[in-house]
Amino acid sequence: MDCIFCKIINKEIPSEFIYEDDKVVVFKDLNPQAPVHLLIVPKEHIESNEYINESNSDIVGHVFAVANKVAKESGLENGYRIVNNCKEDGGQSVNHIHFHLIGGRQMLWPPG
Repeated sequence: MDCIFCKIINKEIPSEFIYEDDKVVVFKDLNPQAPVHLLIVPKEHIESNEYINESNSDIVGHVFAVANKVAKESGLENGYRIVNNCKEDGGQSVNHIHFHLIGGRQMLWPPG
């Protein structure tokens, strides 16, 4: 499999993890859209939100719990945004489910 996130998770590509446990890793986005822009990536390769099902849906709850913890540690007391892009038209650029934790500035709506 030629998945960049799997390679980061397996430490084949160096990355500084902000957080890691047995289910997810968290690291800085290479193209930040805010002062804090982190990626929360499940270790299990799930291609996109389209592939979440009863057998793996617990990962989404875990991602949000980790997001809360990391947001607090990153000083995002005034709020933050969590984004998941699904497939090409949804803006997904890496075919491994991941969640953007974005904060440190006022978020606008609708986003670009």
